[in-house]
Amino acid sequence: MKIIYEIENLCCPNCAAKIETAIRKLDGIEEANLSYPTMQLHVTANIEEGLLARIQTAADSIEEGVLFHERGTAHAKEHHHDHEHHEDCCHEHTHEHTHEHEHIHEHGNSDIITLIAGGVLFLLGMAAHWLFTDSGYVSMILLLAAYLVMGWEVLLDSAKSIGKGQIFDENFLMSIATIGALCIGSWEEAAGVMLFFRIGELFEHLAVERSRKSVMEAVNLRPETVQRLHDGVTETVSAEEIATGDRILVRAGDRIPLDGIIHKGESALDTSAMTGESMPVSVQTGDEVMSGCINLDGVLELEVTAELKNSMVQRILDSVENAAAGKPRLDRFITRFARIYTPIVVAIALVTAVGIPLLFGDWGRWVYTALNFLMISCPCALVLSVPLAFFTGIGAGSVRGILFKDGISLEALNRVKAVVMDKTGTLTKGSFSVTETDGDKETLLRYASACESFSTHPTAKSIVACAQAQNIPVIPAEQVQEIAGKGITGTVDGKHIACGNEKLMAAEGVAVPDVQKAGTCVYVAADGSYLGMLVLSDTLKPGAAETVKTMNRRGLYTVMLTGDSPVHTKAAAETLGIAEFHAGLLPTDKPAYMEQVRKEHGAVLFVGDGINDAPVLSGADVGAAMGSGADAAMEAADVVLLGSDPQSILTAVDIAQRVNRTAMFCIIFALTVKIGIMLAGFLGFANMWMSVFADTGVTILCVMIVLWRIHFHYRSKRT
Repeated sequence: MKIIYEIENLCCPNCAAKIETAIRKLDGIEEANLSYPTMQLHVTANIEEGLLARIQTAADSIEEGVLFHERGTAHAKEHHHDHEHHEDCCHEHTHEHTHEHEHIHEHGNSDIITLIAGGVLFLLGMAAHWLFTDSGYVSMILLLAAYLVMGWEVLLDSAKSIGKGQIFDENFLMSIATIGALCIGSWEEAAGVMLFFRIGELFEHLAVERSRKSVMEAVNLRPETVQRLHDGVTETVSAEEIATGDRILVRAGDRIPLDGIIHKGESALDTSAMTGESMPVSVQTGDEVMSGCINLDGVLELEVTAELKNSMVQRILDSVENAAAGKPRLDRFITRFARIYTPIVVAIALVTAVGIPLLFGDWGRWVYTALNFLMISCPCALVLSVPLAFFTGIGAGSVRGILFKDGISLEALNRVKAVVMDKTGTLTKGSFSVTETDGDKETLLRYASACESFSTHPTAKSIVACAQAQNIPVIPAEQVQEIAGKGITGTVDGKHIACGNEKLMAAEGVAVPDVQKAGTCVYVAADGSYLGMLVLSDTLKPGAAETVKTMNRRGLYTVMLTGDSPVHTKAAAETLGIAEFHAGLLPTDKPAYMEQVRKEHGAVLFVGDGINDAPVLSGADVGAAMGSGADAAMEAADVVLLGSDPQSILTAVDIAQRVNRTAMFCIIFALTVKIGIMLAGFLGFANMWMSVFADTGVTILCVMIVLWRIHFHYRSKRT
C-alpha cells in the first residue's frame, strides 16, 4: 500500500531528514521518502489502521507542530478554494494553498517584526558601546535584550529538543554557541550572530518557497472547471466530473483541459507549455489533442479520451510532486552523511574546548573556537541542496516537454554512455506512404487495410490511411491476430489473410520474391497464396541527423535497433550517422542486443515509442518513450519525451548532467566553506560571524545556485 502525505509547518531540511529516519523505523513501514522541497511524504506500508497517527507521533518526537495529511482528503482540499479563479493554481494537490499562504504571511510578518525590534536594540547597544565609554552596563543590557528578543524562540525550541534527546538540533547548537559567547563576555557577537542567524533563516525559508512556487506554477496546468456539452447545452462543471466519452467545448484562448479527440472544428494550438515547441500546431476533426495546450483560433468540440486523473497535465504534475518517490543515490548518501557529519563536528568542538586547552592552555581562545564549530555543525546546506536540485530539474524538464518519472531517472541518465534508438516513430516520422506495389493495388489495400485496422503500429495506420485516400472501404476482419515483429493475420470475406514481413510469410508457408527495396515491405497472402506486396517509405524527423551527430561528438555511442528491412535501415543509418545498427529484429531480440551494447560501452539509454518497445524500455538503464507512442511504452519508460522531437533526447541528457553537476557543486562548496572556516578557526582567524555564514549563509547560496543553474537557466532558454 502506497500513500502520499502532504506536510505543513516543516521549516528545517535537517529536521526533515531526521523525521524521515524516525518514520522508516516504524513497524509496518517498508519504505518512507520525505521531500523537503515538495513538502510530501511517500510511504509504502503493509498496514493502514492507525498509520497516520503513528507517523504524526514519530514526527512530534523530532519537531512539534509538523502536520501530516493524506493527499486528497477533505483537510487537504479545504485550503484551495480561493484559487478557483486562476487556472494555474486550481488543484487540490498544490502546495500553494490559501491556508499555507496565510500561515507563511503571518509567520513572515512575525519574524520581520521580531528582527526589526531586535535589530534596533542591537544597533542601540552597539552605539552605546562605541559612543559612550562609561556605558558598559547600558550596552550590555541593550545587547542582552536584543539577543532575547531575537533568540527566545530558538532557546525555547532548543529546550524542547533537549527533552526529546535531540542534542544535534540546529536550534540547540546555536543556543549553546551563543550562550557560550555570552558567558565569555562576547555580548556583541552573541546578539549579532543571533540577528544574522534569524535573518538567514528567514531568507532561507523565502528562497525555498520561491523555488517551490516557481517550479509548481510552471507545471501546474490542471483545470478546475470544464465546459461540458449535454443535449446541445453548455454547462460549467468540475473537471473531476468529466468521464471518458463526454463532449466538452474549448473556446479560442482557452487551455485544453483534458486529453481528447476533436469531434468538430479546427484550430491552431500553442503546445509550448507541454512540449517546449514555440510554433503553433494545426489540428482538425479526428486529431488527438493533449491537455495543457492553448487553443489559439477556432472553437473546438472534443470527445474526452482520458479522465482528469489520467490526463497528461496530471501526469506532469504528479511527476514533479512525486519527485520524492524515488530518491537518487546521491540524495540517500548525503542524508546518511549528514547523520555522522554533525556528531563528528560536535566531537571536534568538544575536544577543542576541553582537550586542547588542557594540554596547551589559553582556554578563552579554544572555547571560542569550539563555539564556532558548533554553529558550523548543522548540515542544512547539504541535505537541502541535493533534493532541491533534482526537484528543480524535474520541473525544468516538464516545462520543456520532458517528463522525468523521478530523481533516480535523472541520476541514471547522467551516467549514460550509449544511446540505443528504435527507428520508426523515434528517428523517423512514422507516417508511411505507399510508394510502390507489386500486384493489384486495390486488392492488396482492401485485404491489408481490413486486418491492419486492428493495429496501432505506424505501418498499419499508414496502410489504412492509404486505402481511405483511394476510396477503398475498410471492411471488417474477423479472428484478427497481431504477431509481434512479424505482422498480422485475420479472416476477410472468408479468406485467411496474412500481412507482414518475410518471417510471417515463412511461418505461413508462403514463398515471396527475393527483392531489395529501399522501404518497408508488407507482403500480403490469401489462403496461403502470395498476392503481392506494398512498399512503404518513411522520412526522417527534422533534427534527427543533427541529434545523432551531436551525440557522437559528445562521446555517446549510438545504436539503432529496428524490425525494418536491412536495406531501408542501412540507408537511414548512413544518413543519420549511426555508429551501429541492426535490422529485421523481433521485439524479443532487442534486449539481447541492448545488453551487448551495455557490456561493451556502459550504461544504456533506450529510446522507443511502440508497444513492442515496452520490454526493452524496462530493461534499459534509462528508458525514454516518445510522447506520440503507445501508452504501454510511456508506462514502462523512465522518461517521456512529450514533443516526440529527437532533440529532446539531448535536452534530457543535458538537464540530467546539469542537475547532477549542480548537486555535486553545492556539496563541495558547502563542505569547502565549512572546513575552510574550521581551519581558519584553529588558526585564530575565524569569528562567529564567519561561522554563522558557514551555516545559514551557505544554505541560502546553495538554494540560489540551484535556482540560477537549473530553473532560471532552462526557463530563459525555453524555445
